[in-house]
Amino acid sequence: MSTGEGVATGTPPASLSPSRASDFMRCPLLYRFRVIDRLPEQPSPAATRGTLVHAVLERLFDVPAAERTASRARSLVPGQWDRLLAERPELAGLFGPDDSTAGSTAGSGGDRLAGWLAEAESLVERWFSLEDPTRLEPAEREMFVEVDLASGLRLRGVIDRVDVAPTGEVRIVDYKTGKAPRPEYSEGALFQMHFYALVIWRLKGVVPRRLQLVYLGSGDVLTYDPVPADLERVERKLLALWEAIRHATETGDWRPRPTKLCGWCDHQAVCPEFGGTPPVYPLPVVAGGGPAPGE
Repeated sequence: MSTGEGVATGTPPASLSPSRASDFMRCPLLYRFRVIDRLPEQPSPAATRGTLVHAVLERLFDVPAAERTASRARSLVPGQWDRLLAERPELAGLFGPDDSTAGSTAGSGGDRLAGWLAEAESLVERWFSLEDPTRLEPAEREMFVEVDLASGLRLRGVIDRVDVAPTGEVRIVDYKTGKAPRPEYSEGALFQMHFYALVIWRLKGVVPRRLQLVYLGSGDVLTYDPVPADLERVERKLLALWEAIRHATETGDWRPRPTKLCGWCDHQAVCPEFGGTPPVYPLPVVAGGGPAPGE
């Protein structure tokens, strides 16, 4: 989950979250558009469904353990959708003009919304085949974490769930509404979990016993048990990444990195790879910045 580095347009980045770190590794220009220029992006049904499902799974733990049933979880979906609409009215346009409320089923837009809500309910229900919430009492849910490393780099993020065993072992859990990646593509998801594990380690002096990814789209649960050497490597990687971000911020050298994901990018109109021109760079540029780290 993103926590919004760069408070206003033209503000240099001051911290790093897993999502923004992934943005920079995927495409430095995308990072600039999101963090420095803060260009608007259209909400997508898939991302919004993820937000809705996360909200339902968080709220389910508000009720007594014996009441944490699949039917109770499904019943939370409409109310959480209404809450999201109240917080973000622009989401009403996702399915058409008739869908200003969760109860609207008029027209094709209403049909799309009804199908979308049914998909969210199915994802919520699948969770019960992967974990038993009646036996869980999370120590934290949607936990905002932030820590300053010795280098001065500030790391921040939001962890879906933190479980603490009676003996003190910590488990970090992250829900994914998509499908589990093939093993050769699992590094990105593990990077996010190692990021959170590093933050917990630096905050509390405890290496999490387990990192757990729950893929509701495919019904898979992936786990990894980190050791200090893993987290030290991630810290070195983040420091190198932050140095590259600092260099790009000072020089204004934000290069696009074309991939197959470009087809889903909201910023094609201002991307040189698609014949566009980026906005005027809003920060001062340091002359003679030298080569980027690693060049």
